Amino acid sequence: MAAGIGMDAALEIADRVERFVRDIVIPYESDRRRDDHDAPTDELVQELRGLAREAGVLTPHILPDGRHLNQRETAVVLTRSGLSPLGMLACNTQAPDEGNMYLLGKVGSPELKERFLKQLVSGESRSAFFMTEPAADGGAGSDPMMMQTTCQRDGNHWVINGRKAFITGAKGAKVGIVMAKDEQGGACMFLVDLPDPAIRIERVPNTIDSSMPGGHSTIAIENLRVPADQMLGEPGEGFKYAQVRLSPARLSHCMRWLGGCIRAQEIATEYACKRMAFGKHLIEHEGVGFMLAENMIDLKQAELMIDWCAGVLDTGSLGTVESSMAKVAVSEALMRVADKCVQVMGGSGVTSDTIVEQMFREVRAFRIYDGPTEVHKWSLAKKIRRDWRTAQA
Repeated sequence: MAAGIGMDAALEIADRVERFVRDIVIPYESDRRRDDHDAPTDELVQELRGLAREAGVLTPHILPDGRHLNQRETAVVLTRSGLSPLGMLACNTQAPDEGNMYLLGKVGSPELKERFLKQLVSGESRSAFFMTEPAADGGAGSDPMMMQTTCQRDGNHWVINGRKAFITGAKGAKVGIVMAKDEQGGACMFLVDLPDPAIRIERVPNTIDSSMPGGHSTIAIENLRVPADQMLGEPGEGFKYAQVRLSPARLSHCMRWLGGCIRAQEIATEYACKRMAFGKHLIEHEGVGFMLAENMIDLKQAELMIDWCAGVLDTGSLGTVESSMAKVAVSEALMRVADKCVQVMGGSGVTSDTIVEQMFREVRAFRIYDGPTEVHKWSLAKKIRRDWRTAQA
């Protein structure tokens, strides 16, 4: 059971995060310090983190004594940080770092925490999680059991070879968690310092989303030698550790993008209440007003779904089924919200003058990463069948 600090204390942190994001971060949304994929540069991120540090809201979900807020408390904090696509970067609550910090906090040895986790919590460094592999290689995507990357023991080191794809934030990251299969077919995880000449970025493809620094790289790993004491946890337990990380990280995406869509709804509402057409404000036309009303319903349902799943995780359960349900329900609901916000704003909604257009792109990508909607539905359907069979026995 995750005790946490109490919801009143968590809400106080969330209120401070929201004030910081609205007052300090949002004006930076027009800052053009962007890379060639339109993602914020590390220079911009570090400037924002300096401001968050001054405001006392850097890495707000992890307390100074190292304790992590429980999942229900984390939800109210991360949602507020997501009110701007830059807010999660400024507050150090973004993917993949938030999930990597969670995993290291749960599984890492004291030595690994001191060497790798500390620099992530302080906001000094970014990290990357090397699991997904290129489809052309027959590698792991939504099915991690298809992993082709290998690790072999060589004295007091492990040697890793393989290719990875869609590795978020690898370009510019200082910490990597690399997943590979050993000779027995079990998965292992390793902590590595980045950059490393044995880990080569082949390309960074253009993608529909642009909120995450470093993009989503395709990686070649060639004879990467990692000291044995940099293995995370025990040999062959990598798939189990992946589940420790994936359910909370999946839900954290829901939290952050809920915040972004709340903001998109605010922007679309202001537009509809001010814009005149055919003799009255847009909000007074049922075709527009009803879209915003439907958004209100979807946003509340997403919030409640997140809170329900977070409560399950706080019992100590892996919450695999519940997080699949939440990921489907929330990503699909937020896609409807973002789409309607664009539609309400018409031509203005497809420009970069507001974050509405970006939120549409970000949430469209969210329906795929951390498991596409269809994969989660397939997994849930298998559970339905298993439960039915059990009931017949």
